[in-house]
Amino acid sequence: MLFGALEAGGTKMVCAIGNEQGEILERISIPTQTPDGTMPKLAEFFLDKGIAALGIGCFGPIDLNRSSKTYGYITTTPKLPWKNYDICGYFREQLNVPVGFDTDVNGSMLGEATWGCARGLDSAIYITVGTGIGVGIMADGKLLHGMLHPEGGHILMPVRSDDTYKGKCPYHGTCLEGLASGPAIEARWGAPAKELADRPQVWDLEAYYLAHALTSYIMILSPQKIILGGGVMHQTHLMGRIRQYVKDMIGGYLVTKELEDLDSYIVLPSLNDDQGILGALKLGMDELDREKGTPRIS
Repeated sequence: MLFGALEAGGTKMVCAIGNEQGEILERISIPTQTPDGTMPKLAEFFLDKGIAALGIGCFGPIDLNRSSKTYGYITTTPKLPWKNYDICGYFREQLNVPVGFDTDVNGSMLGEATWGCARGLDSAIYITVGTGIGVGIMADGKLLHGMLHPEGGHILMPVRSDDTYKGKCPYHGTCLEGLASGPAIEARWGAPAKELADRPQVWDLEAYYLAHALTSYIMILSPQKIILGGGVMHQTHLMGRIRQYVKDMIGGYLVTKELEDLDSYIVLPSLNDDQGILGALKLGMDELDREKGTPRIS
């Protein structure tokens, strides 16, 4: 059985065809423009593939409340052409198949939980650190939604005493995204992250902010694993600094087997940057099962 997967990002849309074993058989990438210019190209890719369902991991905010009139919509996004756009409805009409839907970062979390380093766990979080910062949360074996969906990149942060930067986020200034996203790094230091690899002060500050957020997530969510992805985390030397700051910030208050082995607890993604598209694939599989009334056992 074949399934469609769409990783819908603000810069590009990645479309793929895969099977129930998590094998990606075909994929393309299409630049994200306006809905009128982008959506017909996406539908054309999927139309003749014989897919049983489509899964979408989407940039947000999005409406995940199935009882809402705008379920399946992209809602208050700053990407104005996509504001209040019914992305799920479009694909249901064009493809006539079940459409699974969640945030892009929840999709990455689902990919790692199904085929990656969080497989077999009941709780984990996936954090993407790139153009923005997003947090996908699995709790009690399920993706966490609530009244909307987690926006863990926008938790408010204490500004370190040696940091004079006012923050990049247009809504909150010095939230986590405003202080530690790729654009924040570039605005603070005058160059993109990839050009700053040899400047220890850049990465000490970045690790401090990320560790502060991780410590809060650990205290509130008690995850069994933390996965850090996104473009900024390609600076792999960050991981050691983050782990050390987390250890210092927890201060010995919690004692668990996970925290005794931070190298295995705070990790990079394990699916060769395919966690997002594989998570979208699983969203399609789960939606087909939901409509049939037969939940899939992973």
